[in-house]
Amino acid sequence: MPYAGLSLEGKVALVTGSARGIGAALAIGLAEAGADVAVSDVPERLEDAATTKERVEALGKKCTIYALDVLDLDNIKSATDQVVEDFGSLNILISNAGIRRPKPSLEVTEADWDLVVDTNLKGVFFCAQAAARHMIAQGGGRIINIASQFSVVARENRAAYCSAKAGVANLTRVLALEWIKHGITVNAIGPGPTVTPGMMAAVPRSAEELERELAEHMPLGRRMEPEELVGAAIYLASPSASATNGHLMIVDGGWTAK
Repeated sequence: MPYAGLSLEGKVALVTGSARGIGAALAIGLAEAGADVAVSDVPERLEDAATTKERVEALGKKCTIYALDVLDLDNIKSATDQVVEDFGSLNILISNAGIRRPKPSLEVTEADWDLVVDTNLKGVFFCAQAAARHMIAQGGGRIINIASQFSVVARENRAAYCSAKAGVANLTRVLALEWIKHGITVNAIGPGPTVTPGMMAAVPRSAEELERELAEHMPLGRRMEPEELVGAAIYLASPSASATNGHLMIVDGGWTAK
C-alpha cells in the first residue's frame, strides 16, 4: 500500500511554466501522486502544454490549461481565480516559470535585468500572493517556489539570475513566516543543472565544454533530468511536510557540496 503521508489525492495543484521541462515533469508527477492539475504557461507555449495535459489525464486526473504570463499581474490574478472557479479549490502552487539570460555583467542592460528579475522574482511573489488569498480562505495550502543552486552560490555571467534566485530563497522564508498561521507552508526547491529546452537554448555548450563544467562542479557527473525533482515536490506538497516551512531543498547532484 502506498504511504498515505505522500498522497495528494483530492488536492488541486497549479504549476506555472508547465508546458515543458521541469514544470511539465512536476505537473505529471503531482498527478501521479493523486492531484488534479492546472497546467499554465505563456500563450505561445500552450500548444506544448497540450502534451502535459494529455499525460495528466492519462493518469485519470482532471487537467485544464491556462494562459498565465507571470509578467502580467492582472493575468496572474485572473488565471488563479479561474483555477479556483474551475476546480473548486487551490491546494498547491508550484511557481516554476523562469528565464535566464547569461551575459557578462558589464554587458547587462536595464532591459536584461528587468526581464530576468521580474520573471524570476517578482512573478514568484505575485503568484504566491494570488494563491495565498484563496488558500487563506480555505484554511491552508502548500506553496513551492523553484529557486536554484545559484540561490546560494555564485556563477560568472549570471548577475541578474543569481540575484533573482537568491531573492526567491529569502522571499520563501518571509512568506513562510507570515503565512504559517493560516496553515500555508512555503518552501523552495533549488535544482542544479537540468536538461530542459530553456536551459539548453540559453546556455549552449559543446561536448568538451560540458564535460569540463561537469568535472569541475558536478559530482553527479551529468546534468539532471527534470523527473529527478519530482520527489522533492511531492514531499513538500504532501501532508508529510506539514512542519517543513521556509526551507530551501537543494537538489543539485552535489554541486553546492564541493
